[in-house]
Amino acid sequence: MFNRACLALALLAGVFATVLSPAPAHAMTDSWAEWAPISGTSNDYSTTMTQRSAGFPKAQMASDSRVNVALPSGASTFLDAGTPPGAKYGSSRGSAYINLRPKADTPSGASTTTYAFENPTPDTGWAFVLGDIDSDQVQVQATDENGDPVSAAEISSWFQGSFNYAGGTDQPTWNPATSTLTGNPTATDTNGASGWYEPDIRLTSLSFVFTRRAGFPVYQTWFVSRARPIGGTVADVSTSGSCPVEDSVLTLVSPYGEELATTSPSPDGSYSFGEFATQDGYIVRLTKPDGCATVGQTEATVSNRGNDGDPASRADFEVRQIIPQPISGTVRDDAGTPVPGATVTLTRPDGTTATTTTAADGSYLFDDNFPGTGYSVTLTVPDGYTPGPDGTTRPDITVDDTAITDQDFVVNQLAAVSGTVTGGGQGLGGVQVRLVPADGGEPITTVTDGDGNYVIDGVPPGDYTAEIDAPEGYTGPTTRPVTVSTSDVTGVDFDLTRPGAIGGRVTDAATGDPVAGVTITVDGPDGPVTATTDDAGGYFVEDLPPGDYTITVTAPDGMRVVGESSRTVTITSAGEIRGGQDFKVEKVASPTPTPTPTPTPTPDPTPTPDPTPTPDPTPDPTVAPAPGGDENPPAAPDPGPPTETSSQSSLPETGGPSWVFAALGVSLMLAGTVLTVTARRAARRRG
Repeated sequence: MFNRACLALALLAGVFATVLSPAPAHAMTDSWAEWAPISGTSNDYSTTMTQRSAGFPKAQMASDSRVNVALPSGASTFLDAGTPPGAKYGSSRGSAYINLRPKADTPSGASTTTYAFENPTPDTGWAFVLGDIDSDQVQVQATDENGDPVSAAEISSWFQGSFNYAGGTDQPTWNPATSTLTGNPTATDTNGASGWYEPDIRLTSLSFVFTRRAGFPVYQTWFVSRARPIGGTVADVSTSGSCPVEDSVLTLVSPYGEELATTSPSPDGSYSFGEFATQDGYIVRLTKPDGCATVGQTEATVSNRGNDGDPASRADFEVRQIIPQPISGTVRDDAGTPVPGATVTLTRPDGTTATTTTAADGSYLFDDNFPGTGYSVTLTVPDGYTPGPDGTTRPDITVDDTAITDQDFVVNQLAAVSGTVTGGGQGLGGVQVRLVPADGGEPITTVTDGDGNYVIDGVPPGDYTAEIDAPEGYTGPTTRPVTVSTSDVTGVDFDLTRPGAIGGRVTDAATGDPVAGVTITVDGPDGPVTATTDDAGGYFVEDLPPGDYTITVTAPDGMRVVGESSRTVTITSAGEIRGGQDFKVEKVASPTPTPTPTPTPTPDPTPTPDPTPTPDPTPDPTVAPAPGGDENPPAAPDPGPPTETSSQSSLPETGGPSWVFAALGVSLMLAGTVLTVTARRAARRRG
């Protein structure tokens, strides 16, 4: 009761802290993540984790946790403003988090949960929290934006400390050498022990390896992210007339080329896309109003990592009325798709130059050109393209009183290589794929998304080797030859095999208690493998290739198997985890001693009756019966070794043959019977 009261007071204090603590003084919005419903079955779960900050890539989660994976609502368990992450990002109350478990409740049955991001994450402004780490431990693993493993030293730099969200004193410890968060030294089940992390590099995947130390543990995971605004102005700098800036269109593009939002300025020229996840590399593109020219840049790269109003988070543009005479055109690929952001340079007859970039629709324009001959326009071919059939320069342009509007360019988009990486028939996210040129050039890399798909754009023609690093626990071909020409290459797939596992428990049939030290033999394609049950009665055998497996339990000394002692299961290339392979045993009763036959003693001529006969055995009142349901019932008293029957415990012999006494007894019985019958007949006659 005392512990429950303390916990209630701690939670109540957290509520007051949440209500009374002032909001952080910064122009930003912090939001805890949301989750799609969980799908799958035991040891094969998946869901999608979405940070609420716009522009933060979604993550596909896959876990081989055992059953009872759940998404609590956050109404009763949350990180309030009194916790370190709650103080920085605000309370998580009302925001869901995920509960996960080991693959099996044995020390060797660690589960792996991987979050594969659809694009690399921001390198700042987000955090994750691992909670309820007490009788268990979690190792943190990750891959960077290139798909390379992140070092333990780098992961340790993310660790912000441990705390207890329930107000208790128990806190886990962090091992920087192994990137592992471990619960209390005694592996005691407590509440609220947590650690939190803030990654500072871009990640393509994040994994948690969860290991049981005692009991039946569960751990919790929260994600949170920060968003700041992106905006700017479009100014009219016309010297005569005007340009309607509100007719401009601005497009926000992610660092990975995805269009995130569009907007138009207000009449005063100001615009805002709203708040987006904090990171470098956003691109803002301007589509100018009809009849206007862009002065200077038509696109800008911005970062919203700083506070609101930081110049780095603003993209400002200038437009004006077109001054005759203009030179304009478009840049498109061989499929007719606009190519935005391509650099185009105008060279005037006097040798001076002007440079611009193509807008979202692929257009460009140079105006305010004096009449003359000898103008030229040159395209810088963007990455991922090759020059088209008409080259990259338009020479000998003459400017007179007519607008020059047809200086167009076509570029050929380089081929793309795509495929899927699967393991046991399911897509594997976060796997690095490399195209290694045969001529020894630098590899081109990418990372699979949450469904195991990948695309490498802009691959020059040539011979390559496509290769992957098989994730831990998977086997199969990891290289493939690829020849690239001008067309896309599809179907460069990798199909890996995942080994399976078998696990279960052995319990006492009478009490249900776990039985440790029981030998389990798993016999399959590679021969027999033995395991021994732990203190929880559990066993777990991993790394089993596809095939049929016979599981046999061998009862320890003093026990026997109850029910079946052997069964057969099948593991396919999908690498199933065949849990629940349970057996029961029971104690074998001690055998009843076999009495030794009574020896025949020498006849004693003077029989003497035994004056002190042996009394009947009486239960010892000091030995209480074992109560039902105890985990460790008291052992029955040791009866000691069997005792031979004493000759003094039977009547003594009289010296004569034993058959004489038997005959005498029979005669006396017959005589008694005759006398009784005679007396009854006489009585009837008298009556």
